[in-house]
Amino acid sequence: MSGTTQSYQAVVNFPFAPVGIILSKGRLKALEYLPRPQHEYRNNVSGLNAVIDAIQAYLDDPKRAFDLGLLLEGTPFQCRVWQALQEIPSGSTLTYGELARQIGSGARAVGNACRDNPCPLIVPCHRVVGKAGLGGFAGERGGEKLEIKRWLLKHEGAL
Repeated sequence: MSGTTQSYQAVVNFPFAPVGIILSKGRLKALEYLPRPQHEYRNNVSGLNAVIDAIQAYLDDPKRAFDLGLLLEGTPFQCRVWQALQEIPSGSTLTYGELARQIGSGARAVGNACRDNPCPLIVPCHRVVGKAGLGGFAGERGGEKLEIKRWLLKHEGAL
């Protein structure tokens, strides 16, 4: 997901990365990992505090499930993958192939849907890993994004 800082209702620095948050109609529409450093700000928008509080609760207890209103916009296939991602428990991982078999698809298609996930962390695509390693994250095979995936998996006790 790619956005501009003008479209975020908030930018919040969390231990794993700065996060840009976009809401629509009081529901979370997108969450984007941003490069460091970022200037924090928060607009007065309905639903924003619930998103920030939910992420903070996850940081306090990685087993705590997210219970947020989401406004996910994607193809029917992407939505199927994103729903399946939300069913992977914290502290667990699946390979792209395992998730693909669960939903009757291919690993590459699952990877593409993960890459296009508009709400990573909340829709936990970081819990999908390669057959022999972490795989990619947010369309990248290394760098800051992969370090975010590593941090999240360690936080959840999956690494």
